Amino acid sequence: MESGLGTVVATTLSLAALTTILLLVLATPLAWWLARRPCWWKEIVGAVTALPLVLPPTVIGFYLLLALGPDSPLMTPLHAFGIRTLAFTFEGLVIGSVVYSLPFAVQPLRNAFEALGPAPVEAALSLGASPLQAFVRVALPLARGGYVAAAILVFAHTIGEFGVVLMIGGVIPGETEVLSTRLFTLVESMQWHDAHLIAGGMVALAFVALTGLMVVQRVTFFRDGRE
Repeated sequence: MESGLGTVVATTLSLAALTTILLLVLATPLAWWLARRPCWWKEIVGAVTALPLVLPPTVIGFYLLLALGPDSPLMTPLHAFGIRTLAFTFEGLVIGSVVYSLPFAVQPLRNAFEALGPAPVEAALSLGASPLQAFVRVALPLARGGYVAAAILVFAHTIGEFGVVLMIGGVIPGETEVLSTRLFTLVESMQWHDAHLIAGGMVALAFVALTGLMVVQRVTFFRDGRE
């Protein structure tokens, strides 16, 4: 049974919001390490992190489908708790979105942390702050532009996902159906009017997101210039 557009929108926004929150948390230590760690092999880690930018979404979705399927070694420990698979579930969609949108969170944060340079944190450490205090009270506030940019990119990118979502979640009304897959089914059934509404809305969202990102970058540039 086809779910209403409101349910599809709610599922899409929930997925985008959860993915954004999780990635801002998970990408922070990784981006900080990539920005600060003076070792040659960090670029290998950075390349692995950026793989979703160049890999076809269906490839990522295929491997995630295997990893979250009932026969996966990753899922075996969860069988005792009655969880046999996360494929074709909302939770699986969240995992897939986190993996696919990872570089859209890591790169802006890494750039923001690298732009800080070592001086602000070293000054805080010299005044008696612990490394954690220096990070929370100095680095994070100074990198706020990177966090805003990461949040905008991840949120907008998650809403526009299709290949990974379709591979790992399918089109289950009320569970895994999102705007991108609803658009696909509408085009398949030649419901052009409804397809235009969804496609136009997603174009408008993308435009607003990119405009917001450019404004954030411009404000950050002028702020850093004054400082």
